[in-house]
Amino acid sequence: MLALLFLFLLFLSPPPILSVNQEGLYLLRFKHGLSDPNQSLSSWNDNDETPCNWFGISCETPALPRVTSVNLTGLELAGPFSSSICRLPFLSFLSLNNNSINTSIPADISDCQRLQHLDLAQNFLSGSIPDSLSEIPYLRYLDLSGNSITGGIPASFGKFRHLENLILLDNFLNGTIPRELGNISSLREFHLAYNPLSPGPLPSELGNLTNLEVLWLTGCNLVGQIPASLGRLTRLQNLDLSINRLSGSIPSSLTGLKDIIQIEFYNNSLSGKLPPGLSNLTTLRRFDASMNQLTGTIPSELCELPLGSLNLFENRFEGTLPESIARSPNLYELKLFNNKLSGELPRELGKNSPLESLDISYNAFYGGIPETLCEKGKLQDLILIYNSFSGKIPTSLGKCQSLRRVRLRNNKLSGTVPEKFWGLPHVYLFELAENSFSGPISGKISGAYNLSNLLISNNQFSGSMPHELGHLGNLDEFSGNDNKLTGQIPASFVKLGQLSKLDLSDNELSGEIPLSGKIPSQIGSLSGLNYLDLSSNAFSGKIPLELQNLKLNVLNLSNNQLSGELPALYANENYRDSFVGNPGLCGDLPDLCPRVSTGKNLGYLWILRSIFILAAIVFLVGVVGFYWKYRTFKKNKKGIGMSKWRSFHKLSFSEFEISGCLNEDSVIGIGASGKVYKVALSNGEEVAVKKLWKGTRKDDSSDELGKFEVEVETLGKIRHKNIVRLLCCCNSGDCKLLVYEFMPNGSLGDLLHSNKRSLLNWPRRYKIALDAAEGLSYLHNDCVPPIVHRDVKSNNILLDSEFGAKVADFGVAKVANGVSKGVETMSAIAGSCGYIAPEYGYTLRVNEKSDTYSFGVVILELVTGRLPVDPEFGEKDLVKWVCTTLDQKATADHVIDPILDPKHKEEIERVLEIGLLCTSPLPINRPPMRKVVKLLQEAGPDNKSRSARKDGKLSPYYYEDGSVQRKEDGSGQASIV
Repeated sequence: MLALLFLFLLFLSPPPILSVNQEGLYLLRFKHGLSDPNQSLSSWNDNDETPCNWFGISCETPALPRVTSVNLTGLELAGPFSSSICRLPFLSFLSLNNNSINTSIPADISDCQRLQHLDLAQNFLSGSIPDSLSEIPYLRYLDLSGNSITGGIPASFGKFRHLENLILLDNFLNGTIPRELGNISSLREFHLAYNPLSPGPLPSELGNLTNLEVLWLTGCNLVGQIPASLGRLTRLQNLDLSINRLSGSIPSSLTGLKDIIQIEFYNNSLSGKLPPGLSNLTTLRRFDASMNQLTGTIPSELCELPLGSLNLFENRFEGTLPESIARSPNLYELKLFNNKLSGELPRELGKNSPLESLDISYNAFYGGIPETLCEKGKLQDLILIYNSFSGKIPTSLGKCQSLRRVRLRNNKLSGTVPEKFWGLPHVYLFELAENSFSGPISGKISGAYNLSNLLISNNQFSGSMPHELGHLGNLDEFSGNDNKLTGQIPASFVKLGQLSKLDLSDNELSGEIPLSGKIPSQIGSLSGLNYLDLSSNAFSGKIPLELQNLKLNVLNLSNNQLSGELPALYANENYRDSFVGNPGLCGDLPDLCPRVSTGKNLGYLWILRSIFILAAIVFLVGVVGFYWKYRTFKKNKKGIGMSKWRSFHKLSFSEFEISGCLNEDSVIGIGASGKVYKVALSNGEEVAVKKLWKGTRKDDSSDELGKFEVEVETLGKIRHKNIVRLLCCCNSGDCKLLVYEFMPNGSLGDLLHSNKRSLLNWPRRYKIALDAAEGLSYLHNDCVPPIVHRDVKSNNILLDSEFGAKVADFGVAKVANGVSKGVETMSAIAGSCGYIAPEYGYTLRVNEKSDTYSFGVVILELVTGRLPVDPEFGEKDLVKWVCTTLDQKATADHVIDPILDPKHKEEIERVLEIGLLCTSPLPINRPPMRKVVKLLQEAGPDNKSRSARKDGKLSPYYYEDGSVQRKEDGSGQASIV
């Protein structure tokens, strides 16, 4: 009976409450110290008996539920790193890669005694590396890259006995490389690149690391010579000592690196000759000793290797290119530009190898171009500019369908260009300028449907221009000046909607109706044209009024046979030089064309009459001006004085008109630095006026006013077609005004994120991106001193009547910082929300690469049509949303603006890739704006580029086939990396 009662009571009692084991409690404590915006760790709770089924957690076996691995990579976790996780007694793998951990590495991390793999890369870690890390006895993999760690590399690291991967690149480490690292005999990879170390030598003790496979020390401030002891690293595959200050000769001992695949020595101060014995390096695919001070010749034995890439440009080599280089079976890229090489190219170059890129610019090569360059049908880039090549272009190149860039400028080439060579389907840059070519432009050029730049100036081309030129819908620039072209401009030119530059000066062009020897009136329909030079020809007839429809930066119609009156837009002194040398051309410009005289007395009478009329005008203007000045002065006693105005362009209005028009009805925008007004002037012109916010009394000090004057004077000197012009400014202490040209289509941001978005089709968006990139590139590279915009965003990119883009508000954030310190907005500091580069949050450093990041966000806006910060993204911004979507969906269809025409998808995807490159988390990986311009120019239809990837073993960057990507080309521009 008692047994039955016990069983009954047991049945009625509640089941026992299960709780997670001790390891789970340690993990929960670790979780509670972190911010988890995406709820990635939502499965971590105390309802499970063990944490083995939690996200990111792995256990030894089901039978032994002991936690051995914690992998929380890329979850956007934030907060401190807690060493409580080291209480897991069997933990061997820990990865927090690509999160936002923002404290220093705790000293008690050594409690993780069983840890073999520790990855804390791509976080916001600061402070120094604790010495105690070396007390983790079984550690094999340590990655602290992409943080803000300072201090030196602990000498205690020499105590590691099992460490195989030591990855510390892209931090702020200082000090020098400790020689004790030579004691880590197990080390296979050592990555220290891009750290601002103190100037110091490369320790010879590293030659003891006989298991080393990768030594990546780019940009580590190394000085002195390359140790000969590195020749003992017989397992080394990648040796990268580029961008340092190493000197002396290349040790001959390096020829013993029997497994070497890549050697990078570029951008040092190495001297002497290349060492003998390079033929021993039978596995070598890439050798780059560019930008040094090497002398002598290229050893023939080097050319006998099956090289994937040979780059020796910008050295001081002298001598010829050996014939044996043509026998290299795997040679696909040969770049030897910027040297003093001479002689003829090997006659069989390209015959036995799938040559893709040949760039030997800026040397002294002579002789003919080899017939075999495209024997394998792979050649894409043929760049021979600034040499002394002679003879004809081989007919075999007319069959080279793979060509994309042809640059033969400044040689001694002659003869007719092969017909098929004109019509290569994938060529987008065709440059034959400054040679002695003759004959006509072939009608076969219609086959070059990708052609963007046709540069054939300074030759002896003759005959009429074929009407097929009008079929080149992507043509942006046609420079055919200084030739012997005859006939008329083909009527088909009006179809060239993308044409921005047309230079046909110094030819023999003329003709009859339908153009009647005239400049065709239809030329006014080329809305993108901003450079037109038809000077020194034989054009006749009147200047078509349609030219006034163009937004021309350059117009030159001088030295022709034009007649009639000037179009009203051009009938002023600013365009005098554009029309001189046309005997029958008349207008309101004195002496532009001959005047008919009726006698000497009549001439005197005319002169006297003119004097009296001029005197009367001056008097009236003086009276009116005095009255206006007095009235304005009375109206604005405490306002703006004449002495406070500064003009940067020739103005057609009085500055005093501005102050009377600044009323609230004319406000068109309010920003962090002030209000913007649209002002309609009495002469019919419209300008935009920014009135900066008033500051404190300290801001009005003479020092601050002087700073304002200096900075604004710098901005006023800027002249670029993609920069909004600063016309004049006023600084009266109480009031600071900036007067800009007015942009009728407003800002890109307002148009792109409104119901007018449909006006921005893809060709317009692409042109806007390119225009803005060129403007920023000008600020970064061509201004002295360089100007960092600091607030690049779509609202600061303004659009003219033809949707041409101009960058605005450059430098004003800096000016505003001096006059509105009380305004606590990100725009007044260094950017706007959603556009700020990630490094600003922990370094407070803003430079050109910060602008590049912000511009990348603008590209993503153009591609997606979305705002940089949108509630739909949750805690993400546009950059993270695009990256996450692409990772999850594996296709760009889910991020491209759905209103864009699908026929442009390929081009849109290439521009999207550029935007992602610009928004790289690491500043070092972002291209300069000059390169961004080049990439956008090359992102035309069907211009497919090979994608680069970062390889864990053979850093830094490789193609999918394992070959290395070049960082520069003959134009001096950095390539995408």
